[in-house]
Amino acid sequence: MGLSIRAYARHRGVSHVAVLRAAKAGRVPLEADGTIDPAKADIAWERSTDPGRSKAKPEKLKPVAEAAMGSVRETLKEQGLPASGNVTFVQARTAHEIAKAHLARLRLQRMKGELIDRARATALVFRMAREERDTWVNWPARVAALIAAELGVEAHPMQKALETHVRAHLAELAEVRPEFR
Repeated sequence: MGLSIRAYARHRGVSHVAVLRAAKAGRVPLEADGTIDPAKADIAWERSTDPGRSKAKPEKLKPVAEAAMGSVRETLKEQGLPASGNVTFVQARTAHEIAKAHLARLRLQRMKGELIDRARATALVFRMAREERDTWVNWPARVAALIAAELGVEAHPMQKALETHVRAHLAELAEVRPEFR
C-alpha cells in the first residue's frame, strides 16, 4: 500500500510541495492510484537529488569518483583544509568554489595589469641578463688603462687579467637559472 503525497513528505522530512514537484518532474514514481511506494520513491529520490542541496548529514554523502580526488585533495590542502580518506561531495564542491575564486582573482589581477605573461617575463629577464653580460664583457677594455695607470703597471696585461676574472665571474652567474612558477 502506498503513501499519500503528504505522508511521503513527512516520511522524507520535506514539504509536500517538494514531493509534488519531484513527482511532476518524474523524479519520484507515482503508483497507478496516485500513491507513492516509499521504497521505490526513496531510491529514486536519492538517485536524482543533488547532495549539495539536500539537508542530509555529511556522513551520509557518497565519495567522489577516484579521478577527481587528487585534484580536490590538493586544492583543499593548499587552503589548509582536511582532505584525507574518501572525499565527499561537500569537500569537492568546496574545492570547486576555491578554484573558481582563484580564477576570478587571477582574471582581476590580469585586468589590473598586476599579472604578466610568463613568456614575456622570461624574454625580458633574458634580454636584461644579456645586456648586463655585454656591459661586463666590455668593461675591462674601458677601465684597464685607467687601473694600470693608477697601479703603475702595463695596460695590456691588466686588461687580460681583468677579462679572465670577469669571464670567470660571468660563467658562475650563467649557472643561475630563473624559474617563473
